[in-house]
Amino acid sequence: MKQAGHLRVHCRPVADSRAVLASQRARFTVLTSRLLRLEFAADGHFEDRPSRTFWHRRQPVPAFEVLRNDEIVEIATAHLRLRYDSRLGFSGDGLQVTLIESGLVWHYGDRDVGNLGGTARTLDKTDGPIPLDPGLLSTSGWAVVDDSDAPLLDEGWIARREPGADAVDLYFFGYGRDFTACLSDYRRLSGAVPLIPRWALGNWWSRYWPYRQDELLELMRDFLAHALPLSVCVIDMDWHRTRTGNASRGWTGYTWNRDLFPDPRALLADLHSLGLKTALNLHPADGVWPHEEAYPAMLRRLGGDPATGEAVAFNITDPAFTQAYFEILHHPLEAEGVDFWWMDWQQGKRTAFSDLDPLWWLNHLHFLDLGRDPARRGFAFSRWGGLGSHRYPVGFSGDTVVSWRSLAFQVPFTATAANVAFGWWSHDIGGHMEGTEDAELYVRWLQFGVFSPILRLHSTQNPFHERRPWGWDAQTFALARSAIQLRHALIPYLYSMAWQEHQGGGALLRPMYHLHPDAPEAYACPGQYAFGSELIAAPFTSPRDPETRLGRQVVWLPAGDWYDFFSGQHYAGAAWHSRYGELDDIPVFARAGAIVVLADPGHEGAAASPVNNPRALTVHVFPGADNHFDLYEDDGESEHYRHGARVLTPLRQQWSDSALQLGIGPAQGDLGVVPAARGYTLVFHAIDAPGQTLVTCDGRRVPIDARHDPESGSLTIHLPPAAPSSTYQVVLQARQGKLQRHHDARPRILMKLLKAFRCGSEAKRGLCVRLHEILADYEVLGAYRTALSDSQLRALLEVLFGAGVHVCEDTGEAFAVLWNNHEDQRTLVRWSQENRSTWDPQCRFRQEHGPAPRFARFALAQAASHGPFSLTLSYASLLAVNTLVP
Repeated sequence: MKQAGHLRVHCRPVADSRAVLASQRARFTVLTSRLLRLEFAADGHFEDRPSRTFWHRRQPVPAFEVLRNDEIVEIATAHLRLRYDSRLGFSGDGLQVTLIESGLVWHYGDRDVGNLGGTARTLDKTDGPIPLDPGLLSTSGWAVVDDSDAPLLDEGWIARREPGADAVDLYFFGYGRDFTACLSDYRRLSGAVPLIPRWALGNWWSRYWPYRQDELLELMRDFLAHALPLSVCVIDMDWHRTRTGNASRGWTGYTWNRDLFPDPRALLADLHSLGLKTALNLHPADGVWPHEEAYPAMLRRLGGDPATGEAVAFNITDPAFTQAYFEILHHPLEAEGVDFWWMDWQQGKRTAFSDLDPLWWLNHLHFLDLGRDPARRGFAFSRWGGLGSHRYPVGFSGDTVVSWRSLAFQVPFTATAANVAFGWWSHDIGGHMEGTEDAELYVRWLQFGVFSPILRLHSTQNPFHERRPWGWDAQTFALARSAIQLRHALIPYLYSMAWQEHQGGGALLRPMYHLHPDAPEAYACPGQYAFGSELIAAPFTSPRDPETRLGRQVVWLPAGDWYDFFSGQHYAGAAWHSRYGELDDIPVFARAGAIVVLADPGHEGAAASPVNNPRALTVHVFPGADNHFDLYEDDGESEHYRHGARVLTPLRQQWSDSALQLGIGPAQGDLGVVPAARGYTLVFHAIDAPGQTLVTCDGRRVPIDARHDPESGSLTIHLPPAAPSSTYQVVLQARQGKLQRHHDARPRILMKLLKAFRCGSEAKRGLCVRLHEILADYEVLGAYRTALSDSQLRALLEVLFGAGVHVCEDTGEAFAVLWNNHEDQRTLVRWSQENRSTWDPQCRFRQEHGPAPRFARFALAQAASHGPFSLTLSYASLLAVNTLVP
């Protein structure tokens, strides 16, 4: 059967012959100067077809040299040196690769102990950390991908490799700590990350619940009535018949449940009229049974007789079945108005017809089939199918337990997926099942959702799992609404980041070591991540302390100036900070020079807050460095951007100590995809009131409405609408000296802490009156020891000393981080250990103590393997914070 053209992909799998060197039963391909393909085949037959992961082996041939004799082959590139002894074959002594810069030598079979992890197929039923599949980045300096068993594409169709127990197909990534280059080259070989539709970046509603048609529409209108913008409505499995009257379990279905949805076309049309894309849930494993409306056509297409009542077995590796699967089961529903499919595959890694894992193949086919019309981009919503799955966003992470542990793990889990270029995970925000519902947990999960790839509210079929914001108390509703509205405001920034990734840049969420691979601190802060090019996010993921009544998050900020995104408060870089916050606080930090473009919902209405290109934008500008940011826009859902229907609007900041210049425009590209006129609200953070403010549009001076807030140091300027082809220039000149505002933030932070503390009012008043005295002499706090709890005193001392200790268990590897930013000699550390592996009384008990170092990381599990230990940080004589592991 001829395969549909839209299900074929363009691949360049055969490497340039000049990059290939064969040696008896081995073959080596120099893909880049730091990436080698290493193959062994006892029969001398090597594989050139594209695999699940690697589609484009034909790359520019890098410079390399070859030395060989009858037994030995050596290949040297600018970065790697391979040595192979054919007498020893693929063994530790027979095959080695040396990283020239570091001198490190990899031997075949070496275990990658420094691998930084990748991602996992699913988080189903998890409550906290789980092991991750290996990633492409490693502190070892190398990583190896074993592609030996990966399925292949043969003329565009899935195929298994020829059986051969001795066949080996490895890809050696020898990039040292150049993680950016590693991932860039990986995407060159495996394919680019697609540009996701703009609507996917808005808020999603989903719930496993047997909604009636009128009930679901009323719910969606309730979101609008409560000023809660949505862009996607996902209908779980009760959209189809689940009571089948036959042996089918009802898990799989393709026929509307007319008891719940009497008029599906009207339902979908109504959802579209509310600005919502709609997805239906799929569990295809059980095939097609006689109760389905499409059953007769499906069976006849495959040569069967409907009169037999024989079920159509699911066989996605069969081209005839697959063609019918899409044309008969899916396309008619799409014609009714279904926008995409939730592939909820949970039925294992094999099918009845094949030992090939169907998940990757389903994702591949569904992504391509949905994009068969250029008016709609390919899109998948499914679990991770292994390396190469970055080509099929978005990922569905599965059914997690409602718990703080689940939330805390989702932060590093999401960021670490960037180590395999998988940047578009979607989690069940709020958690899926079991656990204990809690208003604070719900708010914190939502806040993480705002600063995650996809924000999708979801839960299982339990009336006590509440995901509607107005289903909680008034405070929780207000906080949830603020978060949900902020998410839609962020779409211009998010979509620009999606474009950058599609063009070869990094994922939206990245671990800190992507940006700072040589900083040891970057490997010790899994609770934070780079959020696009301008921001760092570190959401609160643990409950508030009952005495401070504040959340606590510990953040490492790289060298340079940093600013709280919301308040503009300055934070010094190359330092750790304990960030305390109320329920409405989200720790997000903007780098010096940051330019963050948001939609201005005031021009559209907070309730509607559409995801399309807005008529008004709010631009947040942070001082301290030159910067350039490109705002990307297109129609948001078609493939027309590939043919020029897109717009880039440049925003440029030029900074000097006494002046800031901001330029906006002119927009470049097809201006028909953006509004004919657009207004701007500019918010300049952390600056003193300028002595002169000059705004021009296309060289002509523009009257402005400018207001400076002396408390926060923010200057707000409203610019009138202008054509996208226009150029705005804004110049701020300091009155005298420096424009940038760097006040000592400690008094403000300490006052915020005092206001929140659960302690006596007289103690608070005394501390407030003596605040400047305390800043000059921390020992003054000793007078209030009876009034302050340990957690309250700790919070004050962490701010005053710039020192602290934090235990992290979010990744499953427990460790403690200790910091002393100012290397204050009054901050002392003591490490005590009982080594139960020895009976020598001189060696069994030991300790180390002295001034706390600027930074240290303690592996708790490793230390505990020898016996109980204690890590104590002392703030002079005021407080000792003890971490005891029995």
